[in-house]
Amino acid sequence: VGKMFNEAEEGEKKEDEKKIRPPWLKPLLNTSFFVHCKSHGDSSNMFCLDCMLGALCSYCVTHHTGHRVIQIRRSSYHDVIRVSEIQKVLDIRGVQTYIINSARVVFLNQRPQPRPGKGIANTCRVCYRSILDNYSFCSLGCKLTGTQLKGRRKVNIHRESLKRHGILSMKSFNGGNNEDDYSAKDMYPPTPPPNYRTNKRRKGVPHRAPLGG
Repeated sequence: VGKMFNEAEEGEKKEDEKKIRPPWLKPLLNTSFFVHCKSHGDSSNMFCLDCMLGALCSYCVTHHTGHRVIQIRRSSYHDVIRVSEIQKVLDIRGVQTYIINSARVVFLNQRPQPRPGKGIANTCRVCYRSILDNYSFCSLGCKLTGTQLKGRRKVNIHRESLKRHGILSMKSFNGGNNEDDYSAKDMYPPTPPPNYRTNKRRKGVPHRAPLGG
């Protein structure tokens, strides 16, 4: 029963991770929208989450029937997406929302800004843009960066703890490029080989008992 419970819990964690950092999020954030489609000449403001092939125009989308396609909009030359559309496929908790043209939206990436002035109560954890108190990030891009940094810090703290207790070898700690580049053999060192060298007592030199007087 315990094993089944652990497997179910692990499955839920993976699903949550997919909702926070799905494979299509980075490609979406790196895509340039509102450029002219090379095939049709129309403005490209669509993105297919299943194919991740970059910006699509309204004609390109006809080849993605049945796929998850989202529409990107513009606000002051910056890309936004409606909350009602993105929250179906992505966990946007902690990201500040804005009302633009009567629709609630979130920004895809951080925007250039002057340094926040004194007296600013709350700022984005990544780019320090001023945001409302009940939010942590100003955009989807900043949330992705923030969660990655948080994950890295957790790994580093864990590895420092292992190193401190002598569980993680120096080679594994310093040599691996991957954050998860340590395995059970590093955490549980092998049993040292038996020491076959036994200390044999040297045979002492016999001494005669003193003669009686």
